[in-house]
Amino acid sequence: MPKYADGFVIVVPRKKLPAYRRMAAAAGKVWREYGALDYKECVGDDLTVQFGQSFTKLARIKPGETVVFSWILYKSRAHRDRVNKKVMQDPRVTAMCDPKNPPFDMKRMTYGGFEVIVSA
Repeated sequence: MPKYADGFVIVVPRKKLPAYRRMAAAAGKVWREYGALDYKECVGDDLTVQFGQSFTKLARIKPGETVVFSWILYKSRAHRDRVNKKVMQDPRVTAMCDPKNPPFDMKRMTYGGFEVIVSA
């Protein structure tokens, strides 16, 4: 059975990385509680590439910023829609979203849903 993933590329100021990590850890617990199969948050480490376009260029990274690459895995797109509906209504998630002081730049966040075509 094919799986489905939501993928994200997020720009995070390095000074806000600890706050982002705390928020992501709490969010990951909520997503898993509602049925997500996997939840990963990965901070950029080796972003200097020899070919292609780097995440730093794609995300227009400024000094003092880094990239977080994330994904959440589901059974299917329909499963993703059911899980996300519950997550977005959960007061724990709405409480961690401070629109006046977000731990990342919402305007430079990139995301989308992906059908998994290879899983080794």
